[in-house]
Amino acid sequence: MSNRNRITIVSGLPRSGTSLMMQMLQAGGLPVLTDNTRAADDDNPKGYYELEAVKQTRHDASWLKDAVGTVVKMVHLLLHDLPADRQYDVVFMKRDLAEVVASQQVMLQRAGKAGAQMPREKLIAVYDSQYRKIEAWLAEQPNFRTLYCDYNQLIRDAQPVIEAVNEFLGGAMDTQAMQRVVDPSLYRQRA
Repeated sequence: MSNRNRITIVSGLPRSGTSLMMQMLQAGGLPVLTDNTRAADDDNPKGYYELEAVKQTRHDASWLKDAVGTVVKMVHLLLHDLPADRQYDVVFMKRDLAEVVASQQVMLQRAGKAGAQMPREKLIAVYDSQYRKIEAWLAEQPNFRTLYCDYNQLIRDAQPVIEAVNEFLGGAMDTQAMQRVVDPSLYRQRA
């Protein structure tokens, strides 16, 4: 299992497969840190696995005292807010950006909310720039170890991704249980 002195973070853009990875890690034996405030819905029928306190990390990182030895989900832009005095293992989900944007639009429509007020291609370019910047930043952080996981690959052939995640987090996970969590029927917004 993950080093008990480290905090495991699942990160990525919204709609990039972070909830799926949280489900997989939990099934594999890693305790999840969530408050279940955001209930499962049609967009994430198996749950969001979020912790509201994560959004306030810049001003109050006290939730981290309960995070060692667990896994918590954090949107990519909030990684910058994590204190430098701790060690982090980041499982960073990447997904085809056209699919991310399409999935976000469907989710917002279902919720009756307006989406980003910019053309789709511009939004994809913004997300691509954010990816590049966070990758460069993570590479410079001595207290972060990062494994990038491709959501599209995970859906096509989960085993190599699961093996990489298991090795990254210490090699003691229940990989068969992780495999059973992957549900290709929930891959709905395809590029």
